[in-house]
Amino acid sequence: MDEDAKGVRRIGLGMMLLFWLLILALGAWWFHGYLEQRRNPNAHLVHAITGEGEDVILKRNASGHFMATGRINGEPVEFLLDTGATYLAVPANLADRLGLERGRPAFFHTANGRVQGYLTEIDQVSLGGLSTHKVRGSINPGMGGDTALLGMSFLNRFDIEIRGSEMVLRSPARE
Repeated sequence: MDEDAKGVRRIGLGMMLLFWLLILALGAWWFHGYLEQRRNPNAHLVHAITGEGEDVILKRNASGHFMATGRINGEPVEFLLDTGATYLAVPANLADRLGLERGRPAFFHTANGRVQGYLTEIDQVSLGGLSTHKVRGSINPGMGGDTALLGMSFLNRFDIEIRGSEMVLRSPARE
């Protein structure tokens, strides 16, 4: 085989390798998006442009929980909706990133037992078209990650209806 043929062969092998690497990268990117959609099927709510007070319909994730991406003081935050939580519970590292002020120390009863954290008041919390101000919260140094528990200090301001795999949040009916 002469030098020109070897060069063409090397280029062909390089292009085939590049093609397969591109296919693998696209497959990994698609699969990551698929897994993320199963984990948080309501991530789109952070960008939802709905009328103020419109119903918010949440779908359960693959684990059976209601997760959604909303906003705390205008910053995107991933929430795990927890009707058993009294406050909107924020991990300490997320509270620092959001600039939340630590109030007085307090003890909280969690699924992991009794923990010490801090009370706080959050100026604005929004989820889809629902928004409210002055939400009581807790800063929990024992919580890991960047997911906040969206508890009853936010949820009790709205009507909640759970039907099968959906949760509907709506502004309370005014009489």
